[in-house]
Amino acid sequence: MTSSVRYDGALRTTCIHLNSGNSIETDAPLDNHGRGERFSPTDLMATSLATCMITVMGIRARNSLGFDLDGISIDVKKIMKSDPRRVGAIELYFAIPEHLRGLDANTRKVLKDVGEGCPVMLSIHPEIEVTVDWGDWS
Repeated sequence: MTSSVRYDGALRTTCIHLNSGNSIETDAPLDNHGRGERFSPTDLMATSLATCMITVMGIRARNSLGFDLDGISIDVKKIMKSDPRRVGAIELYFAIPEHLRGLDANTRKVLKDVGEGCPVMLSIHPEIEVTVDWGDWS
């Protein structure tokens, strides 16, 4: 087992990572009867894409390329569709810190390819439009 999810009432859940005991809570979004005070389930889906990309990129940078990606960040925009209600698009906006802007074109390509081939990206339904703005690495 990976996790345990408990419904807490009022459209909220608590999710426990079984190996570590760490937890996160979810809330239904404002536009779907919730209070929007925590990540919604679809927020987690979109956010998991960014965390997966940045994690596998960090693994490649540290283990194969000899440096860390400290300070890199991704802003995530999730766009919902209706009928049926679902995630229609995910937009990712990379912010590259100054110390990583000067990486050579080949290294940037390796990291982009690794990120775009992460397990979550490969698991996203093809009808969901994903766009990645690489910021200073474009």
